[in-house]
Amino acid sequence: MVKKKGGKKFNFWLLVICLVVVYAVAFLGSLFTAPNTSTDWYNSIRPSITPPNWVFPVVWNILFLLIGISLYLSLHHSGNSTLRKFVVFSFGINLFLNLVWSILYFGLHSPLAAFFDLILLWVSILLMIRVSWKINKAAAYLLIPYLLWVTFAGVLNFLSI
Repeated sequence: MVKKKGGKKFNFWLLVICLVVVYAVAFLGSLFTAPNTSTDWYNSIRPSITPPNWVFPVVWNILFLLIGISLYLSLHHSGNSTLRKFVVFSFGINLFLNLVWSILYFGLHSPLAAFFDLILLWVSILLMIRVSWKINKAAAYLLIPYLLWVTFAGVLNFLSI
């Protein structure tokens, strides 16, 4: 741990764990997504406003980095074990729903089921922002791009039903 001037010690290993957990979920989701983005099925339902395929991994990698840092800040600055458990719960539910969306949409080819999951995912992001806001405002701000991107993804998902 490295002591930061005027604040809590930086916890390198907690940051590493947060990033590994978030990127592990991202990797699992990519196992369902990557093989299906160039298929006839996807091309037949892909809305015309969909960005090129190369945009998605770039954006998602940035978003997963922001989510991981937000998780770290929220855990690092949570004052008690009850609050820490709620951080783990809210981020855990969100990551689970994020993975389930990839399984439903690309794995099972069910845009309608994925859309309902995406609504829950969107609500879970709001929950993460609310929880993080009470602990560390920077952690909450880091989640805003995620909320915006999932909103756009919701439009694309809806148009592909």
